[in-house]
Amino acid sequence: MTVVIVDCALYRNGQRADETRSLPKMAAAARQDPEAFVWMGLFEPSSTDLVGVGRLFGIHPLALEDAVHARQRPKLDVFDQTMFLAMRTVWWKSATESIESGEIMVIVGPHYVVTVRHGEGLGLDRVRKYLEQTERLGQHGPAAVLHAVCDAVVDGYLDIVDEVEDAVDDVEAKVFGADRYDDSARIYRLKREVHEFYRAVAPLAEPMARLADDGSLPLLETEIRPFLSDVRDHVLRVRDMVEAYDRQLGDIVQAYLAQVGVRQNEDMRKISAYVALAAVPTLLAGIWGMNFEHMPELRWQLGYPLALAVMLAACGLLWRSFKRHHWL
Repeated sequence: MTVVIVDCALYRNGQRADETRSLPKMAAAARQDPEAFVWMGLFEPSSTDLVGVGRLFGIHPLALEDAVHARQRPKLDVFDQTMFLAMRTVWWKSATESIESGEIMVIVGPHYVVTVRHGEGLGLDRVRKYLEQTERLGQHGPAAVLHAVCDAVVDGYLDIVDEVEDAVDDVEAKVFGADRYDDSARIYRLKREVHEFYRAVAPLAEPMARLADDGSLPLLETEIRPFLSDVRDHVLRVRDMVEAYDRQLGDIVQAYLAQVGVRQNEDMRKISAYVALAAVPTLLAGIWGMNFEHMPELRWQLGYPLALAVMLAACGLLWRSFKRHHWL
């Protein structure tokens, strides 16, 4: 179990207490002191690892089961005096214009917080250091950890929104630009990544609304709810922006397909024009080349240059007509 423990500490009156490194003693001290709690951070634990954690803090088995299995849908579950919140973390890879995702689960009890992280995304070191340097742990205890983790995850969403906006604007400028743009794979790939982003953000709106507005939830004091309400508003803002980018990419796809159709029609017109230019002299040469005995042009001295002149004149007239109608 120690392999997956990123950090574990006892906090008393908002201050990190180094009085013991024994997990059972930390849990016992937190249960005995209403101003103390334990914050344990885990990275990709197995079910065996979480058995000991569950026994240590008395965590509901369903919460432990959900914490082990990755690819959870963002949700909020309440088990008596324990809350389980699952969130998706995302980060942007500029080289491939792709969105990678991970997960963070937060299990909050009366005297403990267990954060479980899956994937190489958002780490909680900065969150822990920030809370240790402020008075919020002493004021709100485990609820302060819950809010800080939610806030960090949603701030990550806001950073991704800026990257996605730049990529969408760049694609849009190239599709509607003067130069021909044929990178359809990039458009479809970006639309797929935006959809993946939406799947991470949209389901989180309902759990955050419950945390901000549901007064029956345990462990959430009235003072912490305005902070959770602010996070909820940010989630809704990101969700609306991602929806807008998804619609914008859909419009870009339709515009790109329309441009492809227009270019194909232009190409077909050009091909048809060149075929017509080649067909006229071929037709005339075929007629004059039949070599029947009683054809009047066969013995005429000016027949050959006249035939060439007629061919050139016909091709010239066709070429002029095609240029006038923008076929060439």
